[in-house]
Amino acid sequence: MKLVTGNSNRPLAESVAKYLELPLTDCEVKRFADNEIFVEIQENVRGEDVFVLQSTSYPANDNLMELLIICDALKRSSARRITAVIPYFGYARQDRKSASRTPISAKLVANLITEAGANRVLTLDLHAEQIQGFFDIPTDNLFSAPVMVRDIRDRHDLEKVMIVSPDVGGVKRARNVASRIGANLAIVDKRRPRAGVSEVMNIIGDVEGQTCILIDDIIDSGGTLINAAEALLNAGAKDVSAYITHGVLSENASARIAASKLNELVVTDSILATPEVSSAPNIRKLSIASLIGEAVARTASEQSVSSLLD
Repeated sequence: MKLVTGNSNRPLAESVAKYLELPLTDCEVKRFADNEIFVEIQENVRGEDVFVLQSTSYPANDNLMELLIICDALKRSSARRITAVIPYFGYARQDRKSASRTPISAKLVANLITEAGANRVLTLDLHAEQIQGFFDIPTDNLFSAPVMVRDIRDRHDLEKVMIVSPDVGGVKRARNVASRIGANLAIVDKRRPRAGVSEVMNIIGDVEGQTCILIDDIIDSGGTLINAAEALLNAGAKDVSAYITHGVLSENASARIAASKLNELVVTDSILATPEVSSAPNIRKLSIASLIGEAVARTASEQSVSSLLD
């Protein structure tokens, strides 16, 4: 098999390659003067099982086009099977018609990836699990929960931990983590008066004196987590941390997190951290390279991937 990467998150690709004890395939991804993307696979991939590791994070459109063009180049180079490994699947928040005359962009992106030549998709913590059904090709959705649980066990006294979902929609995800460590679950009841703005209404559960750990899949502006942390502390929580899979952290989000009452924000390296995120004193990265690498190895050898979710 061969492992190819674009420019979205090369450090993660290198870590996965190291886990697999496999060199990255020599692939040139560059821009023409007008910013069009050019790809050339500089090794023979005929008959190979090829995995393309590329998150479609910021700049989302550039990284998505890189993924599509790499898949097309591999298809035209007679690769036997192409698996798109997408640690962060962009456009996932547009998974339904939220209002009249709006698109379902996640479905459009799924169609594009399939038409570009991908035979399989491997992704991590989809914002909505039903997005798997948008693909007409086999799609494996991994969960970061096992990685997070190991870190929580190592760093916290589990008898004093309360797992918290920052909204009603994330209860299933938070309950999964809570059940793995035997902790209780609380829920932040919030509302969104408009897009990108959230207001906390109530805390469901007794958090008095507890170390609260917020669990979610995406952090973008950071407003939801910051408001939730303040509400939990006002309700008597001892301190508040957060474990989030995808650290989008757009614009000045990292500065807002640094100035907030969050004790610590832990994000995975599914998205390449910006210098601002890397320098924030209370933001820590958690590697998913071994999880992705093991899933790739099992896919290549036709073994079960579902056991990685346990």
